[in-house]
Amino acid sequence: MKFVKILLVAIASLLSTSMSAQGGDVRTRWSAEVVDLGEGLYQIDVTAKIPSDLHIYAMGELGGYNPTTFSFTSENITLEGETTPSREPHKYFDDIFMIDMGDYSGEVTFSQKVLSHKKNAKVVVGVEWQECTDETCQMGEVEMEIKLGKSKAAAATVSEPKAEQSKGGGNFWGTILEAILWGFAALLTPCVFPMVPMTVSFFMKGSENKAKAKFRAVMYGVFIVALYTLPIAAIILITRLVGGDAVTADIFNWLGTHWLPNILFFVVFMIFAASFFGAFEIVLPSKLVNKSDENVDKKKGLGGVFFLALTLVLVSFSCTGPIVGSVLIKATQGEVLTPIFAMLAFSLAFSIPFVLCALFPGLLNKMPKSGGWLNSVKVVLGFVEVALGFKFLSTADQVYHWGLLDREIYLAIWIVCFTLMGFYLLGKLKFKHDSEVKYISTFRLILAIGVFTFVVYMIPGMWGAPLKGLSGYLPPMQTQDFVLGAENSNGGAVVSANSNTTASELPATVKYGDFLELPLGLEGFYDLEEAKAHAAKVGKPIFLDFTGHGCVNCREMESRVWSDPAVKAKLESEFVICALYVDDKKQVAKEDWVTLENGKVLKTLGKINSNIALEQFGANAQPHYVILDASGKQLGEARGYNLDVAAFIDWMNAGLNEYNK
Repeated sequence: MKFVKILLVAIASLLSTSMSAQGGDVRTRWSAEVVDLGEGLYQIDVTAKIPSDLHIYAMGELGGYNPTTFSFTSENITLEGETTPSREPHKYFDDIFMIDMGDYSGEVTFSQKVLSHKKNAKVVVGVEWQECTDETCQMGEVEMEIKLGKSKAAAATVSEPKAEQSKGGGNFWGTILEAILWGFAALLTPCVFPMVPMTVSFFMKGSENKAKAKFRAVMYGVFIVALYTLPIAAIILITRLVGGDAVTADIFNWLGTHWLPNILFFVVFMIFAASFFGAFEIVLPSKLVNKSDENVDKKKGLGGVFFLALTLVLVSFSCTGPIVGSVLIKATQGEVLTPIFAMLAFSLAFSIPFVLCALFPGLLNKMPKSGGWLNSVKVVLGFVEVALGFKFLSTADQVYHWGLLDREIYLAIWIVCFTLMGFYLLGKLKFKHDSEVKYISTFRLILAIGVFTFVVYMIPGMWGAPLKGLSGYLPPMQTQDFVLGAENSNGGAVVSANSNTTASELPATVKYGDFLELPLGLEGFYDLEEAKAHAAKVGKPIFLDFTGHGCVNCREMESRVWSDPAVKAKLESEFVICALYVDDKKQVAKEDWVTLENGKVLKTLGKINSNIALEQFGANAQPHYVILDASGKQLGEARGYNLDVAAFIDWMNAGLNEYNK
């Protein structure tokens, strides 16, 4: 199917892009040269030499979702006009994204005129681009330093930011437990269940030699785990060796917060949901699966066991693909090695039943037979896919401030989705491949009761109920337009006008306060220097919160820990709160840009805050909490994700004691 090929190419392109960001093995070569035009006017020519099998995208709208972009950074120049290419790009209509596109191949030069205000001024030329073959794409980023005054060429160099291992912790064991549960859930999918008799049939042969049969069964499980885990481990370990923790963290930060992968995952989840509802069938190319299947019989010994494991992974792709993606996205919010352990946990849980079937082939007679119940599982998974898919769209919406999915809209989608699931379980809805339901079983009734109970739990959230059990998956409360009984519109939190809080001492406006808000009606700062100045003025320590719009664990901490009356009272009255969003894509004013030692210029609020987290506090995971004095000195240890309210209060008190000393 053409659709399947398009889908697979899109997924491969996404993975290739995420792997190669920030210093991958890109092949396009860049150089820059300056031409003196007289009277302080210069022309910087940036030339790309593109291999014959590659193309790069045009600038602006014709560049699609990853256009080629240029930056010319110096305090001593003024840009004159726009950056212009030496020739027009090859233009065409893209059938996948349904837009007009343009690209370049071969050699092309991009020119930018600048007016110099200082003799021999230095200019840092930055280029970001995406290079593609017919099947895969990867991102590239280079920087070149060039001196104005006379013609001079500069060679491209890849930016490699400094990194340190984060001291902040994510919800590691929670992520592992969730991965294990998803691993067991994947076993119930219709793509996986038919592999059980194939496994039993294969291991029935040669079961006479019990020792050998047990060894082959165990290796079957090892191969399944390896096929799921090793590709992720290779990506992480290679990027860490090449560029350190920062490169790896940047890749997963990009994967978790950039609009492109989040929108792509959203679309993929909707496509899989439509498939589960019976609109069409998604399968991998038959040649790939058949080739692997043929090798099962051809190869003897461990070779055959390996190809059986490979066949299982390939055949189950259409059901396990989105589950694996969901596990990895959640895992990227912790330490950089968490995705490896999450995938290991998922694959171990997924492989255990197959190993048992391989060890004890007779178990097949005791397992439920395939039938109409498998399609029911598929449809229920379709409803779950729709609900989970909107989390990706919500993440992009919050990071880029699009305002598409406010909390009540998101809740309305979930309420409708799970209500329809409940009616389906009761037999009130039927899909294309469903068997006739003459009566519902006790198990389906129990599931329906559970689903409708969940719906009833969500309904008060439409009027501002906190819904703490879902806090990590919902948009923040401050996006809700209407909160029943609230005395103000700030996230539904009621703040007394007479309370002696830090909020009452804040200036009328705070930096970035026009598009950022704190949860629970709390007020504070979003710029560390501004927070330090205010802390010195009021004589209070700073509660520094490294957070993110797409951080599930951050929302859980705010909903379950910050909302505790004792914690909230301390935050309001004893601290100056400063929240630094590390994934915000808002470009700040030019005077707030940060230039690193290697010349790289950080222009967005998220990159600037992420650099503060890494350089000053060694943190690359969120949430990451630090208590500081007004000079910026850290008071005690930092704290990460931990839902123990009493321990959080003790940590806050320890910081206050250090400050009072």
